[in-house]
Amino acid sequence: MTATGARGPEAGAILLWLRQDLRLADNPALDAACATAAAGAPVVPVFTWSPEEEGAWPPGAASRWWLHHSLAALDGELRARGARLVLRRGPIVPALLELARETGAAAIHWNRRYEPAGRAQGEALKRAAEEAGLAARSFNSALLAEPWEIATGEGRPYQVFTPFWKAFTARGEPAAPQPAPAAIPAPVAWPRSEPLDALGLLPRHDWAGGIRAAWSPGEAGAQRQLERFLEEALSDYADGRNRPDREGSSRLSPFLHFGEISPRQVWHAVRRAESVAGGRGATRGAESYLRELGWREFAYHLLFHFPRTPDSPLRAEYADFPWREDPALLRAWQRGRTGYPFVDAAMRQLWRTGWMHNRTRMVVASFLVKDLLISWNEGARWFWDTLVDADLANNTLGWQWAGGCGADAAPFFRVFNPVTQGVRFDPEGDYVRTFVEELEGLDGPGVHEPWAVPGGLPAAAGRLYPERVVDHGMARERALAALASWKGRS
Repeated sequence: MTATGARGPEAGAILLWLRQDLRLADNPALDAACATAAAGAPVVPVFTWSPEEEGAWPPGAASRWWLHHSLAALDGELRARGARLVLRRGPIVPALLELARETGAAAIHWNRRYEPAGRAQGEALKRAAEEAGLAARSFNSALLAEPWEIATGEGRPYQVFTPFWKAFTARGEPAAPQPAPAAIPAPVAWPRSEPLDALGLLPRHDWAGGIRAAWSPGEAGAQRQLERFLEEALSDYADGRNRPDREGSSRLSPFLHFGEISPRQVWHAVRRAESVAGGRGATRGAESYLRELGWREFAYHLLFHFPRTPDSPLRAEYADFPWREDPALLRAWQRGRTGYPFVDAAMRQLWRTGWMHNRTRMVVASFLVKDLLISWNEGARWFWDTLVDADLANNTLGWQWAGGCGADAAPFFRVFNPVTQGVRFDPEGDYVRTFVEELEGLDGPGVHEPWAVPGGLPAAAGRLYPERVVDHGMARERALAALASWKGRS
């Protein structure tokens, strides 16, 4: 992505500022740029790297790895259509205004973000662009409905999913996605661009081998993943989505987060697959999956209306909950060495692949905040750094749900039992044995209780696999006592 020569400005050029919309198909800002560009006026796609302008939540290590490869893939897609991706370092507004001067741009187009920092970036750019005499237009490419378009009868944001979903579905089917443009008007010569490697997104020490083996970032990778899901897992999704020992989930979350596929593309692809397959199974699977897309919409609805929630509980009374600080226990949880195989398998899957099954996300979150009494904020930070699909809206919703302090949250007194959850959702122990190598010699569901193995663990495993860091029954009682004591003071 290096520059190829100098150029003079071409009046009427349109800057396409890309952020978390790294695709060509169903990209409203790109479509509008191509449609409104005057004859011969170019479209200049640009990505600005400015992590310091992401507030308290700059991209974590796994997200940066994904972003590097997504940008490379996008540049390849653009070049196939006669364009390319320009990379610039921030600060964002000065960088884009400078590029506008270099290219003689008349307008800047971008797709909206809804996190506090992303919103602030867009608002600052709009003000500066209009002051500079540039047309500034933003679009919705990330959501099926804008957060302000759905409200209660009193005009307030929803805080419970079921009525939100009812209001959402009452709007009817989302608009159909648009195809990628066949060609993108390009300048005679391209402006200067930073080399991708110069952004420093990849780790200095290559710890990403497992992530690299598990994922193919980019628009083409997103389409392949969608096709796999529709062909292999959709019909059984209503039941299979809870089984981490199977490939029953879509695994589309990182592609949706980086905008390599749009929710409209996914929605309508699921509807087509449902229609082709027919039958009760296809309908159950489709409705169950589309409801998960609805949870994604709900997460953004909440974050937009309650922007402080990434760091503070929505239910403000939980701000003084008596969390414990225990670095050793937190480290054991992070590294998958709690002594509870279902928890440890999930945490090691996260470390190895940058992803974790949704069922186990709930289990490990419950274990951290209830068995260990460590704040949900610590879990949110760890997920943010290690997940390739780290998404502020979804991360916040999930962790506040686990902590009992958010919208539509699980009551704090609901404590997942890591053993019974493992037996129920990994009944043969295949998931545990995949990621907890010390226990791969144990057969069947007994792998979930290695401390109960008659005669103890084999010598080698016994030296490697840790003892339980807490007794779940006692930890549950401690959590309930902490809740009761805290409520008594409130």
